[in-house]
Amino acid sequence: MKPQELKTKIFLDSGDPKETREALSLLGFLDGQTTNPSLIAKNPETAGKKFSQEQLLDFYRGVVKEVSVLIPQGSVSVEVYADRATKAETMLGQGREFNQWIPNAHIKFPTTTEGLKAAEQAVKEGLRVNMTLVFSQAQAAAVYAATKGAKKGDVFLSPFIGRLDDRGENGMDFIANIVRMYGSGDGHVEILAASVRSLGHFLESIRLGADIITAPLKVLKQWAEAGLKLPGKNLVYDCAALKAIPYQEIDLNKPWLEYDISHELTDKGIERFTADWNALIG
Repeated sequence: MKPQELKTKIFLDSGDPKETREALSLLGFLDGQTTNPSLIAKNPETAGKKFSQEQLLDFYRGVVKEVSVLIPQGSVSVEVYADRATKAETMLGQGREFNQWIPNAHIKFPTTTEGLKAAEQAVKEGLRVNMTLVFSQAQAAAVYAATKGAKKGDVFLSPFIGRLDDRGENGMDFIANIVRMYGSGDGHVEILAASVRSLGHFLESIRLGADIITAPLKVLKQWAEAGLKLPGKNLVYDCAALKAIPYQEIDLNKPWLEYDISHELTDKGIERFTADWNALIG
């Protein structure tokens, strides 16, 4: 069962309902689940198969419906298809459709100019959103500004730890920096630590005060094997080989279009998601 003193929500990062069942069995609880095109492509039922666009969306809908039934009180993130050329209105149309699939959806938009335009309107329409592929404080500030007025729980921000680590930067510093920056705000955006690769990432995200952590089943298994332990004051996160990410003083109260939200890792992430999705279409 969930440790009483644990304030952070725990999500599973997976496109496979079988893993949802396993995580629930292992932990005794689950607060939500995140999905994306790459995770859907990894679902064992897609192996060796080709789909039409409509068939693939039907498959995705079936997955999230099954997950939603398993965790009806939790959140299930469903990601729109967006390449570099996809406009806000197209993303918003997908978001409206996906939001009808299940009652507990958060719609994932990329943290790009078009993605933020879509999210800004989505929030006004009462949709819940999860802004993904976040790699800079400026992007986090833009998400905050674009979604002002939303109530707590309606907006998630997904900073990616592992992909920063991959290029030699300390992704945990990035989580700490956003927690610090958002500390001066109204709390309407919840930080969802993503691209969690290890139990170290997981425990350090709890210690730093992330609102939510989404982790693959293998990391949740490691946590279960460790007795669902929580980080103590003496936790030492080993990041000696990684370059520190310095904190930036950024004003949260500017119009969101004034922030420089470009980031090469966001662009690469979009390319990866679209490639994995398109590989299933034939």
